[in-house]
Amino acid sequence: MTEEILHFIWKFQKFDQSSLKTTKNKSLNFLDVGHWNKDAGADFSLAKLKIDDIEWVGDIEIHLKSSDWEKHAHQKDKRYNQVILHVVWEDDKVIFRPDKSPIPTLELKNRVSGDLLRRCQDLLANQSVIPCEARFEQVRSISKLGMLDKALTQRLEKKAQKLRLLWLKNNQNWEETAYQLLAQSFGFKINQEVFLDLSQRLPLKYLLKHRDQPVQIEALFFGHAGLLKEVQEIDEYCQKLQKEYQFLAQKYQLQDSQLSPTVWKFARTRPANFPTIRMAQLSALILKNANLFSAFLSKDLEGLKKLFQVEVSPYWKTHYLLGKKSEKKHKAALGASSIENILINTVVPILVLYSQEKNQPKYLEKATSFLEYLAAENNKILQTWASLGMKVKTAFDSQALIELYNHFCLEKRCLQCQIGNEILSGDD
Repeated sequence: MTEEILHFIWKFQKFDQSSLKTTKNKSLNFLDVGHWNKDAGADFSLAKLKIDDIEWVGDIEIHLKSSDWEKHAHQKDKRYNQVILHVVWEDDKVIFRPDKSPIPTLELKNRVSGDLLRRCQDLLANQSVIPCEARFEQVRSISKLGMLDKALTQRLEKKAQKLRLLWLKNNQNWEETAYQLLAQSFGFKINQEVFLDLSQRLPLKYLLKHRDQPVQIEALFFGHAGLLKEVQEIDEYCQKLQKEYQFLAQKYQLQDSQLSPTVWKFARTRPANFPTIRMAQLSALILKNANLFSAFLSKDLEGLKKLFQVEVSPYWKTHYLLGKKSEKKHKAALGASSIENILINTVVPILVLYSQEKNQPKYLEKATSFLEYLAAENNKILQTWASLGMKVKTAFDSQALIELYNHFCLEKRCLQCQIGNEILSGDD
């Protein structure tokens, strides 16, 4: 028995409820089992129950043993004065609230079927990456869809909270935060943290002062990234960038915050994904749009896709690296899948955060509607779900399934998953 299983048993009332009595032999009836509390304090709040003829409203705390109350020092915490029932697997000690009053206790070890315990233990002990895969096909579609909604909500909430830290660090400047998040997205997986670091060292305000001068924008990006230091062959364009950066770095006192060229990763990356190409694309985007965050708020999905369809400077149509001409001319433009990736990982999270901070639900609705129209990503996680018969049509599906896989399946949180709950809800 684990406390997680006991929480599940209580939340879904998976125990024999006939002739319920406390350990002091008082009759017990439940009117409301309470709401699961994920914050500090008792496990379930706003519960309603009757002990003998007296109705109680308050909290419920759950432990494997009654003595765990004292092990967790609840008797010293005034938040536990509102506990009206202690639900335990085994009652081994009389316990008291912080105000010294005794707490009614319900013992469950003789009220839970062995078959239910076996199913719980088998599911949690399953070594498959997706523990329920053998029975996944039997689960009703409504349970799967309900869990996708829950997983997506959790994923959006986590992304928004992480982004909020960046926003606060930027003194709640939405445009600066949008720029930094966008830069991170341009790094995609392999260079995303370096791109974020670069954007934090190179404030947006300096770029906007030169947004009508392509060479100076690229000079600031490539120079501050440290990529003008180790050029194989110094061509005329590289000389121009070096000269411009030297002047601008001195003007804005940027010399001490320049990155080392060794932090950028080129190995095992297609030339079209080289950080140099991504930086040229980001430069072109900044040149085209002075107020990115405002655009995120105001434009519809098609408008945002067009926003990212930028033309890089002519140099980058014949180069993948500084000072080294490519064998043939190439487009060097963001592809459709790259644009959708940026929309999912930049625009959607910032709309969710803005919705929360400004209490404007329409921006959350806008973010989720984008996910419903954007194409699903394609990776090993989603291929695993597809092999189980799960249809992955849109980014709404793929984002939800990635969250479900990473933070429910891998962490064996089956008892907090609607799919797992249905599998365990057979005859007890």
